[in-house]
Amino acid sequence: MGGALQARSSGPVKLRVRGELACFTRPELKVERVSYEVITPSAARALFACVLWKPQIRWEIREIAVLNAIQWASFRRNEVNSAMSPRTGELIADEDRAQRNTVALRDVDYVITAGFTLTEEPNDDCNVPKYLNMFRDRLKRGQHYRAPYLGCREFEARIEEAPEAFECAEAKFGVQRSLGQMFYDFEWTDESDRDLTKGPARPLFFEARLVSGVLRVPPRSEVIAMNSRHG
Repeated sequence: MGGALQARSSGPVKLRVRGELACFTRPELKVERVSYEVITPSAARALFACVLWKPQIRWEIREIAVLNAIQWASFRRNEVNSAMSPRTGELIADEDRAQRNTVALRDVDYVITAGFTLTEEPNDDCNVPKYLNMFRDRLKRGQHYRAPYLGCREFEARIEEAPEAFECAEAKFGVQRSLGQMFYDFEWTDESDRDLTKGPARPLFFEARLVSGVLRVPPRSEVIAMNSRHG
């Protein structure tokens, strides 16, 4: 295998995720938490990374199918105003508490399609078939690197294998509608940050459109080019 020309990108793989509550906060609403209507590609990517995270691969979301009708739940909850101090590692919550409104999604059910690209040259230890098998095995066994959640850590996500056949709630009506500008992910200045969690970054957005209950996500390169054109 080592001497043959090997692929650097996988074909599509799917998972199903469900949860009682979800909140994928719109960044333009600073004080109150108001969710997008559909899970963002960034949050979806994090679910795939919960099943299989390796520094040698980068997940990219291709499609999100919304199985349940979009429903809302509004409630108030206690939050803190400040982040934990990096110097002391302390945060006195009782002295920094605030009550904020949350507009969340309820009873969400998605089938998400993604693929991954190798971040280094393939070889016998780093290749697409190996990581595809690892992902499928871990998904089947319900194994996670960290607990999956839907936007907020208290909103538990249940990840499972996607069914072969499914129907979106809006498919029967043939609804096509715009979801507006949706957060896609971050673009990191230092692409050597394989964990995609550190360093300078800029947010990327794309024009999201739900067609018969399916959100098709453009490739990362296309989103970056589009954001560069619009400053």
